[in-house]
Amino acid sequence: MPGQVAAERVRIMDAAYRCLADARGAPVSITEILTAAGLSTRAFYRQFESKDALLLAMFRRDSTRVMAELREVAASAASPAEALGGLIAGMLAITADERRRRRVLALTSGEATRARGYAGERGRVMAEQEAVIAEILAAGRADGSFPLADPGQDARFVRAALGQAFEDQMAGTADATAAETAARLTGFALRALGANPHR
Repeated sequence: MPGQVAAERVRIMDAAYRCLADARGAPVSITEILTAAGLSTRAFYRQFESKDALLLAMFRRDSTRVMAELREVAASAASPAEALGGLIAGMLAITADERRRRRVLALTSGEATRARGYAGERGRVMAEQEAVIAEILAAGRADGSFPLADPGQDARFVRAALGQAFEDQMAGTADATAAETAARLTGFALRALGANPHR
């Protein structure tokens, strides 16, 4: 039975992604989501207390997965410079993966962003990204590879630049591919940090 309940939750979330993508910004009802999932209203309310709760759960699940991937990249890197470059490249690579791109578009649609609690969840993810970047910059400051780094302040600027690059890629307004943009942004950040190539 626990497995069935978990499977229901996944089916509802996956159906919601499809419905949001197909709606192209138009409102999506719980009925539409359940029809796409092939489940009953009872199944929905076993899992979620409201549509807003569903949308926040979807946002949480995807953001947790992304942050785990980025932390893994940073932890496995041979140097702070490699960690920073890997994090930037990993984040922007999402925009070049069609499946993940569609999920981001669903979770940044008007329907999703109007969900009660969305702003708080988004703020939490931004703060977590900033914290990971600050850890990388602090490691570079400590080992001398980022001699000009002010980890707390600079992490905010790097995250803001990364966020803007991500939005440009998603909007299709960037003048370069995701990989090219990642390389440019990494180069800019390393120069600003006074990166020492011999560390």
